[in-house]
Parts: sequence; C-alpha cells; structure tokens
Amino acid sequence: MRAYLLDFQETDKTTIAMTGGKGANLGELCHIAGIQVPPGFCVTTEAFKAVTANNASLQALLDQLALLKADDRKNISDISAQVRAIIESTSIPGDIAMAVTDRLRPFGENTAFAVRSSATAEDLPTASFAGQQDTFLNIMGTASILKHISRCWASLYTDRAVTYRLQHGFDHHKVSLAVVVQQMVFPEVAGIMFTADPVTSNRKVLSIDASFGLGEALVSGLVNADNYKVRGQEIIDRKIATKKLAVWPTENGGTTEAPIAAAQQNMPALTDQQVLALNRLGRNIEAHFGTPQDIEWCLSGDTFYIVQSRPVTTLYPVPQVPDQENHVFVSVGHNQMMTDAIKPLGLSFFLMMTRAQMYQAGGRLFVDITRMMATRAGQQAIMDSLGKSDPLIKDALTTIIGREGFLQLLPEDKTERAIPTFEGEPPLENDPSIPAELIRNSQAFIAQLQQDIQTKSGLASLDFIAEHIQQSKSTMTDPRSLRVIMAGFDAAAWLNENVEKWLGEKGVADTLSQSVPDNITSEMGLALLDVADAIRPYPEVIAWLQQTTDDHFLEELPRLEGGQEARDAIEDYLRKYGMRCVGEIDITKTRWREKPLSLVPLILSNIRNFEPGAGKRKFEQGKQEALQKEQEILQRLQALPDGAQKAAETKEKISLMRNFLGYREYPKYAIVNRFFIYKQALLREAEQLVQEQVVREKEDIWYLTFEELREVVRTRQLDTSLIDQRKETYRQYEKLTPPRVMTSDGEIITGSYKREHLPAAAIAGLPVSAGIIEGRARVILSIADATLEEGDILVTAFTDPSWTPLFVSIKGLVTEVGGLMTHGAVIAREYGLPAVVGVERATQLIKDGQRIRVNGTDGYVEIL
Repeated sequence: MRAYLLDFQETDKTTIAMTGGKGANLGELCHIAGIQVPPGFCVTTEAFKAVTANNASLQALLDQLALLKADDRKNISDISAQVRAIIESTSIPGDIAMAVTDRLRPFGENTAFAVRSSATAEDLPTASFAGQQDTFLNIMGTASILKHISRCWASLYTDRAVTYRLQHGFDHHKVSLAVVVQQMVFPEVAGIMFTADPVTSNRKVLSIDASFGLGEALVSGLVNADNYKVRGQEIIDRKIATKKLAVWPTENGGTTEAPIAAAQQNMPALTDQQVLALNRLGRNIEAHFGTPQDIEWCLSGDTFYIVQSRPVTTLYPVPQVPDQENHVFVSVGHNQMMTDAIKPLGLSFFLMMTRAQMYQAGGRLFVDITRMMATRAGQQAIMDSLGKSDPLIKDALTTIIGREGFLQLLPEDKTERAIPTFEGEPPLENDPSIPAELIRNSQAFIAQLQQDIQTKSGLASLDFIAEHIQQSKSTMTDPRSLRVIMAGFDAAAWLNENVEKWLGEKGVADTLSQSVPDNITSEMGLALLDVADAIRPYPEVIAWLQQTTDDHFLEELPRLEGGQEARDAIEDYLRKYGMRCVGEIDITKTRWREKPLSLVPLILSNIRNFEPGAGKRKFEQGKQEALQKEQEILQRLQALPDGAQKAAETKEKISLMRNFLGYREYPKYAIVNRFFIYKQALLREAEQLVQEQVVREKEDIWYLTFEELREVVRTRQLDTSLIDQRKETYRQYEKLTPPRVMTSDGEIITGSYKREHLPAAAIAGLPVSAGIIEGRARVILSIADATLEEGDILVTAFTDPSWTPLFVSIKGLVTEVGGLMTHGAVIAREYGLPAVVGVERATQLIKDGQRIRVNGTDGYVEIL
C-alpha cells in the first residue's frame, strides 16, 4: 500500500519516477529550512499503472494515438476523448481508495484540498510540460477528492498533452502520472516568482508577479499582476497594475471569479518588506535546487507558503568564468554565420584552433571581450571592428558601456587589442602575387598534412593532430594573410566613403568588387554550374538522379549512358570542394564528400534553371559590370575639382580591392580542408573503437572533447552513459537561440537599429550589398529543403559558404544573422546580389511566397 501513497516528507528528487516532477519538488521544498509548504501527499505512478496498465481497451487506443501525426487534430481529439472517458469511468481499486481515505481522515471532511497532476516528464530541467495536465482547487470530501484524482489521471490525455508528446517523440505508453493532494491555503495575495528575470535572463534580478486572491487567476492569465524586480536586497523596479478581478474559493468547494473593489484595484498587492522577504525565500530555494526557479507562492496572514517550484527551462546558459567579476561575451556563431549548436568535439576543435579567450555555453562559443573593453581606446577599437560588422552588437555594447560601474576601466596602456593593427608598418604593396603565394603555401601545407597523417594511428594519430594544430597557428598565420584581407576591406570602405562624398553614390564598392579573382567560395558556386553542364546532355542520368535516394549513387552512375562523364564531373568537384558542408566550423558535421547525395538537388536545380555555359557567363558579366562601373566613376571624378588626383587615387584603390578582396575566403577554406583531414583520421580510430566494442557507433566520438577522446583511445575504456547524457544535452541545446551579446549575470543585451526615415512597415537590417530588387521570397531554413527558381529572393536564418551554390539562382538575399564581412555578404557583393543581413526574425516576419523588396543600399526589406 505504501507504494501507492507518499507524504511530501517522504519524497525528493530521487522519487520523480513515482511522484512526478511536481511531487518530487514539493518534497525537496519540505526539506529546506524556513520554507513553509502546505501539508499533503502524492498518489504515486504505481496507482496510475494499477488503474491503466491492464486495461486492454485503453492500451489499444494508446497504440492508435502513437500512429498519428501531431497535426491530425480530429483523430487526436476523438481518440483522446475515448481514453479520458475510460480512465474516469474506471473504479479506483479498493486498496488505493482505502489508502487515500486513511490519509485524509486526520484532516476532516470539510478541509479543502488542491488536487494537481504531476507528470513524470514535468518540471524537469530539460522539458517543459508545465500546465498540460489539470489542477482542481478547493476540493472537499473524500469521494470528491477520489473523483478528481481520476480526472487528473485522465488529463494526461488532453488534446494538448497528446499533441505535445507526438511533437517531441515521447511514448504515450511510457509517460505516467502522479497526483498531488495538498491542503488548500486561502491567501489574501498570491503569485509567481522567477529567480532570474524572465525578460532579460539576468540571474541577479529576481522578478515577482503578485495579485489578490488565488494564484491560479494569475497563472492562467485572467488578471493583471503587480511586478516587482529585486537585485540583491534592493527593489529596483515596481509596476502596480490595475487589478479588476480576483479568483476566490467558494464555501462549498470550487472557485469563483469576483470583481475587486474600486478603492483596492490600484493598491500594491505587497509591501516593500513583503517583497524583500519573498526575495530571500526565492534565493534560498534557488540555492537548494542549484538553478533558477519558477516558484508559485501565496500569502496568508503573515506567512508565505510555497506551493510549487520548478526549474526555469527557457534561460540561455551562462558561460562559466573562473571569477566573480563582471564579464561581457559576444557570440562567435553570429560572426561565423553558424548559430546552430555544436557537438562537444566540434567545440573542442574550435577552441584548440583559436587564440581568443572563448567560453562554451548552450553548445555555442562566446568570446570574452571584457579585457578589450577595459579602456576607452579598447572600447573604441571593439566598436570599430565588431560594430562595423554588426550594428546590433554595437548597440548592445553601447548599452553596457553606458552602465556605471559595470566595467572596471584600466589605464590606457593596458589596452588589449580586439584585432591586430599594423600601425607603423609600411603599407602593403598592391601586388596580386601576394595572395597567389599565400594560397600556394597553404596548399603545400595541406598536402604535407595529408601525407604525414597517413602514417599515424592510435594515440600517435591524436597527438599528431594536437601538435599540428599548434604548429599551424604559427606556420599558417603568415602576417601578410590578415594584412591582405584588411587591405581589401579598407580599400572597399575607402571607395564607399569617398565616392559617396564626391559623387553622392552609395555602396559603389559592391559593384566594383563583382567577380574578383581568387575567391574560392564564389568559384565553388559557379563550378557547380559547370557540373550541371557536364550532366545536361544525358537525359537518362538526369532522370535517374531525380529519383535516387542511394548515398552510394556515384558507384551506380557508370552503368547509365553518360554516367561516367557525370561521375567524373561530380568527383572533380568533390576533390576541390568536398570538405565543405552546412555548419562546416563544426568538425563533426557531415561533409559533401561523405554524402554527395546532398549536392544532387542543387545540380538538378542548375540544370533546370540555366543554359549551358552559365558559370563562365555569370563571372564574365560580373567582371564587365565592375569594369564599366570603374570607367563611369573615373570619368565622373575627372570632371570634379582636383579630378585627376581623385580619379588616380580611386583607380589605385579599385585595383587594390580587386587584387586582395577575393583572398578573404581562402583562410577558412584552408581550415575546413584541414578539418576534413583530421576528421578522416579520427573516424579511422572510431572504427577501431567500434570493432573493440568500446563505442557503439563511430559518431559517438562527436560527444567527447578532444582530450576525452584521446583518453578513450589510450585506455580503450568509455562509460557509454556519458555519451547518452551528452546526446540528450545536445538535443536540448539545439532548441535554444543564442544571443549576440550577454553578460556574466546571464543578461541578454539586445541591440536595435538606430535609423530614421525608413518607409512605413519596413523591416530594418544591415545593408551589405547595394541595389534594390523585388521578387518572390523563398523562406528556407535548411539547404536540404531548397527549391529555388531563378529570380527568387532567399530569406533564411544564416548562410555559410555551403549555401553559395544557391546564390547563382537568386537575385537577392535576406538573413537574420550576418555582418559586413561575413561570407554571405562577401559572396552577395561578388555576385551582384542586393543583400540585407541582421534582419531580426526575418524568417518569421516574411512568409514563403510573399513578394518583397530588398533595399541593399539603405538596409531594409518591404513586404509588398
């Protein structure tokens, strides 16, 4: 009988499987000194199973539910209703009913209780099932309480609960429900307390919502609430709402809504002393659970009662620093155009490659720029570098700089450089052989790596990779490499600034930089057009590619007419670009070489949308447009005062920009090349570990850090539960949206565009490639779903180099993430595509198929 009922004092976090999240958390609260919890007990999941497990009709209906899709509303509704009817009409077995009756007897028949559902997957750090099952208030009498226990069990199968489980892959057979029966408190005031600000995520700011009557009115959104913000022991903000309505218990059970007297409507629900007392309770509870909490409380007389506490599941994790000082973090992913979560080995490799001070949080990387911003000169340097690239980051950092005392300023000579400067060095010679030499050196370095790594295996292979990464930091970082990149950008910035000043024309460098030489990424997009040309003459190959789902399709091609030619063309492409993929900064991502099938839709799209020779024509057309623009600009400058000098300077800057700008894409291409070589070596080790049954599958190694993998290779031992835990954590991280800027308090600082005179309803962004274009918006969240027609405008969250083959088909680009110097912007300029990036929530505000206008000159999008 004990298995069916547990008092709160008998429950804690170890009893979740029996008492559900709510019941377990109430038990934990009972064990915290100074916390008042109304008494009660849990009807355990064992009781639920006793009622449901052997009911054949019920189990058959659950089998039917499991086959449904989450959008099949009618069938979900019909079958769920049948399930609920069966549970509510099933008599509670005598031993369970007797146990409940015995537990209620000391309270007396007129004592009121709250009867609440407590799901085994509810109120957990990794899931938010809160509010999906039912709660019943002010229930009196044993018979009524037993009836409402059955109703709670049945509420596990409400339409919304079933739909949520279908969406998230939870098995209906495996989810159980406990029921919490808790003595009612009849409060004057009740509410919710978040121990981290739910708006800004600041962990040092506690937020309290309070209103008169029962807290259910507030939880269900029926009433406005007062809001108090507390930092430390100081109330830093208060908003007193007009509270017109309250929910009160009725004399014979149940609740009722009633208006609040006019004189009381605008009175604060809590005194300052009560707010601060509640703040202390909240911090005490948070300290016990070790994570920010969402707490339901009520005030009766002079006593605060806690009726529930659950983890806040929506907060973005905070980078863990080794001190208690204030820190400022900037997202790496927003700069790299890849804001998805990265697996542990991918994070590990990125950290090994970088010299910057970075921290992990939520499966992403953040640069700690605190030291750089510790002087006025450092702040200016950061604003000039990051701010130019992304105005939203600049605006967020401006907010932080404006906060008195947040940043401790150091003497100016302690400035840490945000980016290297070349002050005092002679200007870089305008010589196109410099990037050519840098590319040759890089290719030789990669060829040597490919040769050397073949001779290594086991621990020697991992030690070689670690040593090679350290060596590459010095060998590959020829000081001229960054100078070439900066010289190209500086020349483009000079052209934009001066030509606008002299001739009144904006963004001229965008046209002048079309089809520059040596841009490995834009060449990749055009080269796929050449692959389409090689396949186009062979209808049998095209027809076969349109229907194949075989990852090994290249091996099958030669049996078709023209198949060998098609295979040769694709293989040649993969030799040069096969190490690329979506999210390529994560070494664990599947490369095109590993899954060539991912290129097939892009090739077929090129065959459908373009005539033969389109690749060379597009490049030549861009080159001619740049040349014509140069001649036009130089002629117009000649007519100005000092025109000859202005034209000569401008001509030199155009030459410098065109000689150097294309190289900007090469260093990342070289890194991705090395990543692929390292990855192949790691997979050879993983295959050996699978054979020795150390890991279950090769891809398990992605969930280890590099050092952990090295230790596994050394010892041939691994606790596979660590892999399972990391996989679950990664799945949770995938759902998070990383902030651009956050502080060590966990506060997410959002920036905004400070621009006036935009058209009404225009959506602001950062102009990165000049021109104005209208067309059909194609909102694409995954490159695998990309079906484009020539002339479409691509709207997406972010693009990295792997998206470049799509750029040949589009005539404009809109992204949520990006800056002036990120890959999408560079390629858009080179292809002559008007582009606006950094458009917040673009993929939600713009609907697929809408006609839109993209103004890449002034930086906004209009929905037409």
